[in-house]
Amino acid sequence: MKPMAQTKENIILCGFMGCGKSTVGKKLSKLMNLDFVDMDDYIEQNAGMKIPQIFEQHGEGYFRDLEHKAAVELSQRGGCVVAAGGGALTFPRNVETLKKGGVIILLDTPLRVLQLRLKNDRNRPLLQRPDRFRFIRELHQKRMPLYRRAADVVIPTKGSPNAVCRQILQALEEKNLTNR
Repeated sequence: MKPMAQTKENIILCGFMGCGKSTVGKKLSKLMNLDFVDMDDYIEQNAGMKIPQIFEQHGEGYFRDLEHKAAVELSQRGGCVVAAGGGALTFPRNVETLKKGGVIILLDTPLRVLQLRLKNDRNRPLLQRPDRFRFIRELHQKRMPLYRRAADVVIPTKGSPNAVCRQILQALEEKNLTNR
């Protein structure tokens, strides 16, 4: 794959936890000669603590405020591939903010694949529960319509991360979304 011309807009990858936003995002950022930012890592660095600690000490509402602040800052920064947190684009204020600074791409991964990828996860606070599979299914059903509404482009995540990157690059070129 040849690198694309650099853009001042962000490419925001959204989707359910475990869909590959970080893996694909790192590869895509290299191909497009852009910085890569994992929104959750960005929040942790700015807060000086890990997300599970933020949830435990301050609650989900506080975390969502930090998430919105990160969306504002990253939108203003531009020129990045951003792996948005799994819940970030379920909030209209984040969608509106991120759309101002870039293109939102949904990585659409089948539920059964997500459940396999997340079955042993110990880092995501929302998954630390005995009814993990039921919870994932219900949360997936709630979030997917919101992701679809937010997305400028939907990419099914069939194949390798490299194949997904090729699909993204093709979609961006076809829709001329990096030069809006």
